[in-house]
Formats: sequence, C-alpha cells, structure tokens
Amino acid sequence: MAEISYCYNELAAQLISKRNAEGFWTGRLSTSALSTSVAIVALKLSGNPDDRNRVEAGFTWLSRNINSDGGYGDTPESVSNLSTTLLCYSAIHFCRTGDSGKHILASMDKWLAGQGINMDSSDVVRSILDIYGNDYTFSVPILSMLTLCGVLPGSSLFRIPRLPFELTLLPASFYRFLNLRVVSYALPALIGVGIYHHRKRNKGLPGIRQLREKLVKPAISKLDRLLPESGGFLEAIPLTGFVAMCLTECGETDNNTVKLGLSFLRNQQRGDGGWPIDTDLSTWVTTLSIKSLGEDAGKFMSRKELDDLRNHLLRLQYTSVHPFNGASPGGWGWTSYSGSVPDADDTPGAILALLTLFRGEDAITSAVANGCRWLTKLQNTDGGFPTFCRGWGRLPFDRSCADLTGHALLALIKSVAILHDKMNIKLLKAIERTIEKATLYLEKNQSDDGSWLPLWFGNQLTGDKTNPVYGTAKVCIYLSEAGCFQRNGEEYNRRIANMAARARDYLLRQQNDDGSWGGSKGIKGTVEETSLAVSALAGKFTGECSRGIMWLSARNKTNAAPIGLYFAMLWYDEELYPLIYSVEALRKFVDKTNKDVQPGMISVSS
Repeated sequence: MAEISYCYNELAAQLISKRNAEGFWTGRLSTSALSTSVAIVALKLSGNPDDRNRVEAGFTWLSRNINSDGGYGDTPESVSNLSTTLLCYSAIHFCRTGDSGKHILASMDKWLAGQGINMDSSDVVRSILDIYGNDYTFSVPILSMLTLCGVLPGSSLFRIPRLPFELTLLPASFYRFLNLRVVSYALPALIGVGIYHHRKRNKGLPGIRQLREKLVKPAISKLDRLLPESGGFLEAIPLTGFVAMCLTECGETDNNTVKLGLSFLRNQQRGDGGWPIDTDLSTWVTTLSIKSLGEDAGKFMSRKELDDLRNHLLRLQYTSVHPFNGASPGGWGWTSYSGSVPDADDTPGAILALLTLFRGEDAITSAVANGCRWLTKLQNTDGGFPTFCRGWGRLPFDRSCADLTGHALLALIKSVAILHDKMNIKLLKAIERTIEKATLYLEKNQSDDGSWLPLWFGNQLTGDKTNPVYGTAKVCIYLSEAGCFQRNGEEYNRRIANMAARARDYLLRQQNDDGSWGGSKGIKGTVEETSLAVSALAGKFTGECSRGIMWLSARNKTNAAPIGLYFAMLWYDEELYPLIYSVEALRKFVDKTNKDVQPGMISVSS
C-alpha cells in the first residue's frame, strides 16, 4: 500500500502542476482533421495573404495524418469515418497546388468507394443523402462544402435539400412554444448554409426569391447578435468555419460574424498546423480534477489556490438568460470562453466542485441553490436529464442519458445533505421530486446485465461504438457517492445500493485477462476506462482493483484514448482524462482498500 500511496501522491502532484497561470485546468483536446479541413477552406476563401502560411500548415497536417486505409478519422488515433473524410477531400482538393495532394485524393477515392461513394459519379449527392437519412445536420453542410470547393459541380446544389434560413427570424417564443429550443444550436449553420444555397441557386419564383433576399440582411444581423465575444459559435471550429466560408462565398463579408469568425479561426490554430474540434473543455476538466482529488485537494493546494478555484467557478455560472439558446440562469458550460452554453454535465460538476471547496460561504450556498434550481427545470418528463434542453429525445441535445442523470442525481443529493437548512422549502420540494424521478429513470434504464450506456462517450473498437463500461462505471461512482449521504427511508437507500451492486457485477464481468478494462469485455483496455472501473469497484473488490492498478502502473498515464464523442461519431481525446481518472482511482483505492492488503502485494511504478 505504501507504493500505491506514493504513486497516488506523485500523480496528484502532476495533476496540480497542469493548472494554467490563472490557477485552473485547461487541458488540451486532440487536433481534429474535420476542424482543420473546414478552417483552411474558410481562411483560403478570405483571400487574406497573411493566411497563406496558415492554410499551408493545415494542409501539411492533413497530408501527414491520413489513415493507412485511405480515410480520415477525426483524430490521428481515430478510425476513418465518412463525415471527416468527405470534408478532408474537399479541403485537399481546394487547397492543393500543382500535384500536391494528388496521391492523398487517390487514397481517399479508394476508401470512399468502399463506403459506396464514387466521387466521379453524378449520384454522389444521392449516395450521401441516403447514408445520412433525414438528418441534414451533417449531410447538407458537407455537400455544400463539396460544391463550394469545386469537387461537385454547382448544379449539384439543386439536388441538395434547402435550409430555410428565413425561419430563424421567427421569435424565440415560437420555438419555446413548440418545445423546439434545440433549433438554436443549429441556427448559425442554418443561416450561413441557407444563404449560400439561396444565392448560388439563383432560381425560383421571382416574388419568393426577392422576399428571401430581403431577409438575408436581418438573418446576418441575427448571427451578429448571437456571436460570442470570442468570435466562435459554441467555441466550435467547424461550426464557425462553415458560417464564415458560406457567407464569404456569397460576398457577405462586411459583418462581425465573418470578421470575428475568421479571427477566431486564426487564434485557434496550433503549432502543429491543425485545429481542435473546440477551444477547450476547461470547466469540465477543472471540475473533474477537483473531484478526482476530493477532500485531498487541501492536502496538495494552498488555501489561496483553493479560493482561486472557487472564485473562478463562481464567475463562470450564468446569472442571466443565455443569449444564444435562451437557457435559464444557474447553469455552467464546458469552458471559460464566452461561446459555451450551460449543460447537464458541467452544471453538476461545478456544483460538486463548489461543495468540495465549501467553507460556509454564502456565495457558494447561493450558486449551488441556483444550480440545483436550473437542474430541476431541465429534467425531461421521463425523469432523465438531457444535455442542453428539455425535449422529445429525438436529437442528442434533448435526449435523456444515464450518466448525465447520475451526475445530476449526486449533485442534488449532496447539495441537500450539506445545505438543507439554507434552502427554501419550495426548492427543497422541487429537488426531492427531481431526485425521485431521476432514480426511477436510472432503474428503468439499467440494462438486464446491469449496464448503462453514456451519450457523449464511446469506444471505437466495440461493435456498435458504444461504451457501456464508461457509462456503467460513471453511474456506479455517482450512486456509490450518493449512498454516503443518509436520506429518509431505508427503501430509497436499498434501491440505490441495488443498482450500484448490479453495476459492479457488470464491471467485474468486463475486466480483461490482463487486468484492464476497455469499452466491453475483450476490447483493448485504456487508462480512462480502467481507472473509472477501479474507482467504481474500490472498497468492494480489492483483488480486481489491484489487477487494474497493476495494469495502470505499466502504462503511460498521459496516453489519452479517443473515447469522447461529438456528433456523427466524431471522436476526440483529452490529454488530462488519463491523469484525472488515474488520480481518482488511486485515491479511492488507497482510501477504501481494507487493511488486509499488505505492502508489497502490488508493485506500482512511478
């Protein structure tokens, strides 16, 4: 145990050292082929001579990071996917000079042919639309970029579904009335791509076309109003790039959306020439880091450092209606930059982090209460928690998810346990109703084998790309920690314990022979999944946890795996995940392992 404690202390110190100059964690998302392809097209179209080197650097990064099968994954560690490969095809075709990139295009042609897409065929549009179905979120922007870059002829635009940008001018109350707040997340692309189609098709009934043309300026003005200070819509490079390139191609460059959007893209380019999918996940990795250290945070950090973290998180809470999606005050987004929006993972994370740092401050009491109120209003009718907004579960934005629900459940239970006497009766009753509904959701959605599936995390090596180990471990951790807080009624505690026990049984069955965990049994283990499984099992199954820690000891704990997801199976990795989850696993193992474990039983290298 002494060796494990030493390893824990060393890794915790490493995690502390990863903070930025302002005292919080920023992390680093993997460089994205999709983002890089969109960014270099947008910058080249701008015609700014100063962007030439940026475009060349991005082109070089793409040239060096094609997969061996001829396709592109979103990161160099990701398997090839259709969305990224098609966008990279557009970018390389558009940005290459002379024979540069010719062999890369040939390799992509072969990979795309294996997906049933012949880039020389007149049926490309139909083939891509058939693959993506009725979800135009990806198919229309991809097809638009293919035409904009000259891969497909301009006539192809008439076979691509039109995006009705004029609908975005309807008042927000209209969408809220129809429970369509999710539309707000697609507004920038809907406007930018929609205007591009309107201008380039140059056909239609004269009266209707003239009316739509009159609506272009108001639509662009709406984009300008939604534009965050950073210039990046949702801090996302692809979304911002799509809007900038479409408006530039239409000659609509004299507005803040294009000017600040291009500036945002320039600022986000990395030294390797590429771009990440998003600016960063600083709020997320900061709250995860605080959680991983737990009560030991005070052991490794000074009072001032902890206060700085507390004040940082307090500053990031939204205290007014969000200008982008109309979200109520009280939530937290994923980054400290202005382009984020509140969500159901970062809000519980911030609440739990503040409670860890709590010393009786009224500011924290108020922030936590407001965060809890925000969560109670977000809950779907099925009892689960969506990511961004209540809805019908048709899109990822509004779909209930087990790990989000477990996270919210823990935050609410811990908030009531610590701040019960400082919350008003109305809020307490709302929280209790929310807790019961969330518990029922988790019970109903736990699979027969004891597992839960996450929404925004997967494993590219499992057959269906899902990651039941991640989802189950996360929910199990939340339930186990929630069980530490006594609640009224033995029956409720029994329900929590029963779900956690079934989850642990599932995780035990998924452990690989080498002691690791992957997305499921037999899938290559990762530091992230193994660490989370150990955290979920710590204190209950010493032998299995010991094998997991032995496996971790032989791995490079900074070797991140692409387990994070964006839309359409776009994978990313985050450099801090392995370290964060390793620290939490070791802390819980040290804290909870029974005293029968003798020093020397486990050899953990530093």
